[in-house]
Amino acid sequence: MSLLLDTHAALWFFQADSRLPASTRERTEDAGLAAHVSVASLWEIAIKVSLHKLTLPGEFETLFPSSVPQSGLTLLPIAVAHIAAVLRLEHHHRDPFDRLLIAHAKTEGLMLVSCDPHFPPPACRCCGSGFHYSSVTC
Repeated sequence: MSLLLDTHAALWFFQADSRLPASTRERTEDAGLAAHVSVASLWEIAIKVSLHKLTLPGEFETLFPSSVPQSGLTLLPIAVAHIAAVLRLEHHHRDPFDRLLIAHAKTEGLMLVSCDPHFPPPACRCCGSGFHYSSVTC
């Protein structure tokens, strides 16, 4: 199944951060497995940088046009169908970016990779180091 990395997982993947478990990194790098990052995650990163809640190792405009394709990930745009899918989600999670990522994954049939314990519990199974692979295709 193809993966969608949530914002933290994508940041840690891009920065080769040890907080991303090796098994998750390997699964993401697997050539036979499509892995994606949503434009919503880049938007969330930009907001956090502008609010001084996140520091990047360089300028946003320099890092992100190249880091997504260089990392082997595919950048997924946001479509009206993804936004409409937010309307049908239960309220397990209040964060608007996470709700959009859940809707994005559900609409595209992707498995959402996150360390966030607030993603829908019935769709999560723990895969070591606190990371969850949330299948939101049901």
